[in-house]
This record gives sequence, structure tokens and C-alpha cells, in this order.
Amino acid sequence: MTEEQPKQQQTGPMQIAVSMQYIKDFSFESPNVPQIFAQTKLAPEMNMGVNVHTRPMMGAHNTHEVVLVLKLEAKVEGKTAFIAELSYGGIFTLPALPEEQAKLFLLIECPRLLFPFARAILGEAVRDGGFPQILINPIDFAGLYQANKGSVGPMVAAGSA
Repeated sequence: MTEEQPKQQQTGPMQIAVSMQYIKDFSFESPNVPQIFAQTKLAPEMNMGVNVHTRPMMGAHNTHEVVLVLKLEAKVEGKTAFIAELSYGGIFTLPALPEEQAKLFLLIECPRLLFPFARAILGEAVRDGGFPQILINPIDFAGLYQANKGSVGPMVAAGSA
């Protein structure tokens, strides 16, 4: 073995272990059904809020729970068509990293990995609730992190679906 081999192994891709993914909390309500279906054919006004929570798992080295919280609200002519809220979590084990780098992984990469699953769950719930199919645009978690870097508390963003 040469001395270069260990260096190559150290600079290789970092391995993140995803132990599990799960729905932590889920709610779908459509308070104005069936009257809302008789409303005009205008596209609903949709807003989506995003929040990310992280916490270390007790007794597990470098293992963290990351919860992606999505809240989707649609209104037609000022009346609520539906509200869907999902807290979708995952357990992630990271390699030993400096604190700032671990924070970046937990608040950017981990929610990025969870998002496609959360998006599918919300999309199916909206469809199963009797509403037209929706497309939730990808979320720029790095931009979200940068926008909330100086704030205290969890990352929060709002936007359209």
C-alpha cells in the first residue's frame, strides 16, 4: 500500500446513512367542501410554508432526526379550499464532521433527500381530497438556509406551490 491510498479514501464522497423515513404528523382538511367545488373555474391561490427541524438522537453518535414540515394552503375566491400539513422525518447518521459542516448537511442535504417523498404524499392527499393534481416545485434548501442564516430558531420559508 502506498500513502496515497488512505488520502484518496478520505477525500472520497461522504456517506450519509438514512436509517428510516416516516410520517410524523399529517393533516388534510377541506372545510368548504362540497360548496367549494361549485366555485368559479379560477385556479386556486396556493401558498406553501416550509420548515426544517433537527435534533440529535440520544445515545447515538452523529445520528440526528430531521423533520421537514410542509404546509400547503389553497383558497378559491378567498375561501379555503384545503389545508394540508405534513411533518415528514428521517433518521440520518453523518460521518464525523466539523459542527458547521454537519449543520449544513442537516439543514440542506437531509431535507433535500426527504422532499420528494413528502411532495408525493401531499400530492396524493390533495388528489384523494377531490382536487385537481398539483405540482409542488422543488425547494432550494441551500437558498433557504442562506436566507435564514442569521435568524434564531428553525428555517422557515413561504412560497407558492
